[in-house]
Amino acid sequence: MTRQELFEQIKKKKSFLCVGLDSDVNKIPHYLYDTSDPVFAFNKEIIDATHELAVAYKPNLAFYESMGVSGWNTLEKTVNYIRYNYPDIFLIADAKRGDIGNTSGHYARAFFDTMDFDAVTVAPYMGEDSVKPFLTYVGRWVILLALTSNKGSDDFQYMKEKDERLFERVIKTSQRWGDKENMMYVVGATRADMLKDIRSFAPDHFLLVPGVGAQGGSLAEVARNGMNAKCGLLVNSSRGIIFAGDGEDFAQKARIAATEIQQEMAELLSEKGIV
Repeated sequence: MTRQELFEQIKKKKSFLCVGLDSDVNKIPHYLYDTSDPVFAFNKEIIDATHELAVAYKPNLAFYESMGVSGWNTLEKTVNYIRYNYPDIFLIADAKRGDIGNTSGHYARAFFDTMDFDAVTVAPYMGEDSVKPFLTYVGRWVILLALTSNKGSDDFQYMKEKDERLFERVIKTSQRWGDKENMMYVVGATRADMLKDIRSFAPDHFLLVPGVGAQGGSLAEVARNGMNAKCGLLVNSSRGIIFAGDGEDFAQKARIAATEIQQEMAELLSEKGIV
């Protein structure tokens, strides 16, 4: 999916919502355990209930890998279901991969050729040669970890060298590897006050912003500091949507939660003159 196609979906749906499919088998409604693939049954209902409100889905691979081969099968079925039924959805593999170039090339093949994701999250710690293999795929995206919302991010990401913070150097340096057409950055919603700084040196790139909802990030603050003329944001909510209910009406509860976020997004897009 191109940058313009993603922007068109945002305008069409009046939404920049990404739903995180962090589908913990221990938290899904128990009645689904009677199905042949409980997590896929859960994902399918969530997707059917929210696809009109979301422009992207982001399966977190840890929740699938932890189940072994069956989890990978569930992930593949989930991706295929979205591709067949809702082909305009942007699909992100939240994999946080990062290794030497040869290994990264195989990761890229796995997520882009074999699994048919639009984007994959990548850790930049090993530098350019670990990221470039992902960027050789036309129409696919690298989403580089830049400034995360977890407590431990303070350990490294704000370290300074010659008045340049590490996350800032990551963003500036990586713009020599890719561009606004194939690279995004992860910036946590709980770091929304830093979005103005980030926009000063990455004005046109899309930002994937987790942390709205259960983690306490403010959507309005994220939009105020981070939205650009093309929106430039994909705001992720996972637990706050998919686990909004735990009974047989869990999908309807998820739709209600997603609708609340989408309606706020529509207002924010309108204020910006985008829709």
